[in-house]
Amino acid sequence: MTLASERRPAPPPQRSAGDQRRPNGGPAGPLPDPDQPVEFWPTAAIRSALQGGDIATWKRIAAALKRDPYGRTARQVEEVLEGTRPSGISKALWEVLERARTHLEANERAEVARHVRLLIDRSGLGEQEFASRIGVSPEELGTYLDGSISPTSALMIRMRRLSDRFVKVKSARPTEAD
Repeated sequence: MTLASERRPAPPPQRSAGDQRRPNGGPAGPLPDPDQPVEFWPTAAIRSALQGGDIATWKRIAAALKRDPYGRTARQVEEVLEGTRPSGISKALWEVLERARTHLEANERAEVARHVRLLIDRSGLGEQEFASRIGVSPEELGTYLDGSISPTSALMIRMRRLSDRFVKVKSARPTEAD
């Protein structure tokens, strides 16, 4: 029989070098490596940073979300924040992610609009004629040109083919100097 005074306390659990304890003694999970880009952090490090990180760490995560709003870090943040009540840093990061995605989508629509303009200019056709030949109304073509709507991928291929066809026609014509 062992007396209470003879019992030895259990040794503390082994922790990896990246683990940290919260003030209440519970594990916080692996800490993110401050020298490593956020994009390479494991999900557990993202979770740990969101739960117990500081403003500098949160800013690094927000910057990663802005750089790639549909990338790995964005998916990890979504996974960690899924099911949490929107408050504090979780609400702020959701807003950063939503704004970054909205901004990216607006930039993509603007890029598509520039490309549509390039195809029209390259073809040498007027906007009405170009719209007619791709099977859309001039108003619909206008929404593509102002970036409010992006055409389907099939329609983009149709536009490119039309533009290519007219470039070939123009290059096959003899010049006036001949």
